[in-house]
Amino acid sequence: MVDERTNSEVDENTITLVFDDGIEEECEIMGVFEVEDKEYVAVAPDNGTDDVYIYRYKEVDEDSFEIIDIEDDAEFEKAVAEFDDIMSEEE
Repeated sequence: MVDERTNSEVDENTITLVFDDGIEEECEIMGVFEVEDKEYVAVAPDNGTDDVYIYRYKEVDEDSFEIIDIEDDAEFEKAVAEFDDIMSEEE
């Protein structure tokens, strides 16, 4: 798992992730969803892969938010399972 990220640039559908090693990656925001009263965001990197990153989502104010690594394995698995369910319903 990669280290902490921050959103340095946001528009309506994309975010630039800045990793601790300084690498930046443009990602499409796929959506925000909730699991057990916690919000999560799914983002897909614009690098030609089918990868999806899932983070905890925290709205700071009307115009900004934070994404936070999910460090608890059980919490991460619940978030991934919910995301998989949402994606299978959309097919």
